[in-house]
Amino acid sequence: MAVYTDVSAEDLTVFLRDYDLGPLLSFKGIAEGVENSNFLIETGGGRYILTLYEKRVNEAELPFFLGLMGHLADRGINCPLPVKAHDGQALRKLAGRPAAIVTFLEGVSFRRPTVAHCAALGETLAGLHEASKGFALGRENALSVSGWRPLAEKAGARADEVASGLATAISRELDDLETHWPRTLPTGIIHADLFPNNTLFTGDQLSGVIDFYFAATDAYAYDLAICLNAWCFEADFSFNLTKGRALIAAYRAKRPLNRAEIDALPILCRGAALRFLLTRLVDWLNVPPGALVRPLDPMEYWKRLRLHQQVVAPSAYGLID
Repeated sequence: MAVYTDVSAEDLTVFLRDYDLGPLLSFKGIAEGVENSNFLIETGGGRYILTLYEKRVNEAELPFFLGLMGHLADRGINCPLPVKAHDGQALRKLAGRPAAIVTFLEGVSFRRPTVAHCAALGETLAGLHEASKGFALGRENALSVSGWRPLAEKAGARADEVASGLATAISRELDDLETHWPRTLPTGIIHADLFPNNTLFTGDQLSGVIDFYFAATDAYAYDLAICLNAWCFEADFSFNLTKGRALIAAYRAKRPLNRAEIDALPILCRGAALRFLLTRLVDWLNVPPGALVRPLDPMEYWKRLRLHQQVVAPSAYGLID
């Protein structure tokens, strides 16, 4: 979440007249993340999240994201529900941007998740994969393997401004991943961005999953690899085997992994690390003027990637065969 587009109280008050949410009481920007402009708003009807979709988001894909949240919520996944205006539409315009209001979920995000949090995440991720089955819409994952080289080219030689030799190292990794990437794994709708800050907890209980704006059709095991990267590394960039074991075991208890998914886990983890290295790198080199956001450090994922490059078996992530 982030704030790129300013919204005035006057404009927001007018915008809310098309909803049955009561009068505007307060609102504030949420300066976190890199994609859209987000605001916590409080009205006479309660608290909500207002999102303005910025230029990097394809407006034509927004019905997929909003529809998916409704589909998942109907099947027991605690995620934000889009709020419809008087005309029955959830997607509208504000400050020249497509905009939507979704329900606010209670809970807190943990920057340093515990083993119990990782287990809860694994169970929820598998439940999300199962619940997404039957959703009528699909969306190609533009940030999967076919989308990585264009990102690397966008960064180009400037990658070496972040770390000497990084551009060459990325090119070599791309060559290998494009050649060996598994393309026949079980697929369906995945979250694709399920970082700790996109989950909410009450104690050890996972109370909500948010920010579905990278969701797409891709391999379920790739989503698992994204979570292993995001949840199981410590501050010194060592992999916490206990956390990995808890996450994977809880996932497999709800959705078993087949042999191909198990064997592919090391390369999927490499790909997930490269994906976030590249998107963070491009953002780091291209922060929009005036954006109230601090770009995320791409080198955090370079360090993860280097560890994955040394892995020879899925047991390195705590997967007990």
